[in-house]
Amino acid sequence: MSKGPHPVSFSVKETVSRIWYFDPRDIFISYFLLLIPNQILTLCLWLVLGLGTSIAARFEALMIKLNFKFLDLSFKSFHQCIHVRTMHFHFANSSQSKIDSNRVLNELSKSGRISEARKLFDKMPERDEFTWNTLIAAYATSGKLTEAIQLFKETPIKSSITWNLLISGYCLHGMETEAFDLFSRMQFEGQRPNQYTMGSILRLCSTLGLLQRGKQVHGYVIKTQFESNDYVVTGLVDMYAKCNCILEAAYLFKMMPNKRNHVMWTAMVAGYSQNEEAFKAIECYRDMVVEGVASNQFTFPSVLTACAAVQARNFGAQVHSFIVRSGFEANVFVQSALIDMYAKCRDLDSALIVLENMEVDDVVSWNSMLVGCVRQGCEEEALSLFRKMHARDMKLGNFTYPSVLNCFASTKDMNNAMSVHCLIIKTGFEASKLVNNALVDMYAKQGNMDCAFQVFNHMPNKDVVSWTSLVTGYARNNHHEEALKLFCDMRLAGIHPDHVVLASALSACAELTVLELGQQVHANFVKSGIQSSTSVDNSLVTMYAKCGCIDYASRVFDSMQTRDAVTWTALIVGYARNGKGKDSVRFYDQMIASGTKPDYITFIGLLFACSHAGLLESGRLYFASMEKEYGIKPGPEHYACMIDLLGRSGKLVEAEMLLNEMDVEPDATVWKALLAACRVQGNLELGERAAKNLFELESKNAVPYIMLSNMYSAAGKWEDAARIRRTMKWKGISKEPGCSWIELNSRVHTFTSEDRGHSRTIEIYSKIDEIMVLIKEAGYEPDISFALHNMDNEGKELGLAYHSEKLAVAFGLLSLPRGAPIRIFKNLRVCGDCHTAMKYISRVFHRHIILRDSNCFHHFKGGQCSCGDYW
Repeated sequence: MSKGPHPVSFSVKETVSRIWYFDPRDIFISYFLLLIPNQILTLCLWLVLGLGTSIAARFEALMIKLNFKFLDLSFKSFHQCIHVRTMHFHFANSSQSKIDSNRVLNELSKSGRISEARKLFDKMPERDEFTWNTLIAAYATSGKLTEAIQLFKETPIKSSITWNLLISGYCLHGMETEAFDLFSRMQFEGQRPNQYTMGSILRLCSTLGLLQRGKQVHGYVIKTQFESNDYVVTGLVDMYAKCNCILEAAYLFKMMPNKRNHVMWTAMVAGYSQNEEAFKAIECYRDMVVEGVASNQFTFPSVLTACAAVQARNFGAQVHSFIVRSGFEANVFVQSALIDMYAKCRDLDSALIVLENMEVDDVVSWNSMLVGCVRQGCEEEALSLFRKMHARDMKLGNFTYPSVLNCFASTKDMNNAMSVHCLIIKTGFEASKLVNNALVDMYAKQGNMDCAFQVFNHMPNKDVVSWTSLVTGYARNNHHEEALKLFCDMRLAGIHPDHVVLASALSACAELTVLELGQQVHANFVKSGIQSSTSVDNSLVTMYAKCGCIDYASRVFDSMQTRDAVTWTALIVGYARNGKGKDSVRFYDQMIASGTKPDYITFIGLLFACSHAGLLESGRLYFASMEKEYGIKPGPEHYACMIDLLGRSGKLVEAEMLLNEMDVEPDATVWKALLAACRVQGNLELGERAAKNLFELESKNAVPYIMLSNMYSAAGKWEDAARIRRTMKWKGISKEPGCSWIELNSRVHTFTSEDRGHSRTIEIYSKIDEIMVLIKEAGYEPDISFALHNMDNEGKELGLAYHSEKLAVAFGLLSLPRGAPIRIFKNLRVCGDCHTAMKYISRVFHRHIILRDSNCFHHFKGGQCSCGDYW
């Protein structure tokens, strides 16, 4: 046998920590146990059994606390010997034995050794109320509610404490129904709940957001006169605050002016902060400090969250100073809240200082710093933080990965993005919905829709965010048809769309000019009952305007309660593109009168309206006001509109001067505007200069070649026109074939010039012949200057008669009901002869013809066009 000190399974420091709460007798016996040799200890333990069960029980409790494992006498055998001896002395010392057993039972329960506590409980010959309640509490707290219920049923005496223990267990583990059933049964059986019962029930209501239940408890509180109990009122304040009833919480708080402890103050500050009443939270905290109430680790994060919400950086810094003075600067939760506050207040330097002074690597704090960097566009700093987190083996997760993926969405760094994607798979987060949504969004913003779709397709669970990210990605990358197909699949999958995906779907409808589908999306939005938002309303205005339904766009605009610069701009551009430039100017004046400032895009629409309405002086004034009144420096688009306006007005010299005075380098848009103006005015020399610049800027674009060739043809220079076409052929530049299409019963019918591939070709050409006869009788004369091939006049007239837009309008007259508007879309600009013919057709056949070409909408009605022949 060993003759050394008795071996123990923990250090001296741990021993001290285990016995610090012993009474003096325990400390004496503990040192006795630690110092004597094993042989003597064994002998002493057997002798203890002869001294009585009181001392034996004390030794047993110490064995449990110190967890001794000795060589000659196992704890189990000693435990059994004690209870044998306990039975022997039962009649002499039963009262003392019960007290000591209860003490051991309580210590076992509190230390989580419930199975040992149950064994002791089963061996106890006598049990009192404390015995039963101790074990019920142990079971209820640890989540073993089945055992707790069984003991509750078996206990001979059920006091209010017994009921409270089981109710607290139900509440602790979120069992709403069972807790309230027991609460009601308790009252039915004549037991009066105390303040702790109320507190447990109210905490359950707070956690689960059970407002109606909480109100019922509040009624019971008033009935039983607990409304002046500060513990119960604190629970009510917290319950109402967490159930978004901050006014009720504030009322109760104000009704307790003399009983507000730090818990109640903290509940009120947290309530204001959680209910987005940041200024009131700050004011409440200030009053708390004035009252001299001490703050703690729960108060500080709430007020710092409020400071972050309203960018109150200075007040947050004062709170930081108070935190240091109060000794909470090392608290992890407080430090995390400080970092979040500084980061959201755009003070990344202070946030970084707090982060670097943290003694532990708290992943929440690092995530807050990471998000702060991303929000301020500091992608490199965010990526550096992420690398440090990875190097320190910090637990990266659902909040870290989405933040760093946002960086790649901005930087377009595909290689590092894929590296992080690999790390996500390696760390087991490939099934995380939050991370996958961020991956889909990141790949979509980088324009890599194949990877975005693959991630989306492999997601086990897709929510509205998943679908929205993909639909929006396709729409932003000009894959409008795919976006709308996905939107339809989303609806078939039973996913209810949100504002973001609705706006994206409507934008795709606008770009494709699919009015019927856009109207269906609008109808679904109305039927869904989703509250309207500015983004959806703006998309509706844009969609209807781009589909040629400017009246519908105006109706949506009139119904909007909130309008921003995007709203006004959408309507201004809409009226301009629908040939109603004067209305655009009128709405611009209303926009200024409403106090809304125009932006870069607004002036593009406004100048476009002036250009297409011939408002030369207005255009000059608006162009001059851009930088002078609003500080907006004109860009190439604005110069292009002004050159187009001047060119259409016959001011080519002034247009050339403006071109030479540009503060920015002219781009292709500007030269195209000048070339178009030269074509209208017949200035071949300046047109050649504009075309040559376009040949250099867009060497593969067929438009300048075609325009210059047409100018040569119009001037009778057939050899020069042929030379341009040979150059195109030699460079491999092909002209986009002109085509027109019309939608009928969800099917698109497409036509090209002299097209004979339609199933109703015979009827269409017969209708064309009828149309030409009737409109010639009404005064129409073919403009053979738009037949740019070298042939006789009769051949030119036949070529003009079978242009794609004329074939489309003939099909519309054959297929659509009498009086229905005919909507035609063309990929190129409408020629002058077709424009004239459409006016006559609208008058002869009494039809509203809406023709959208590559530049704008033309509304033909009663022989007139909305553009005023100025397109």
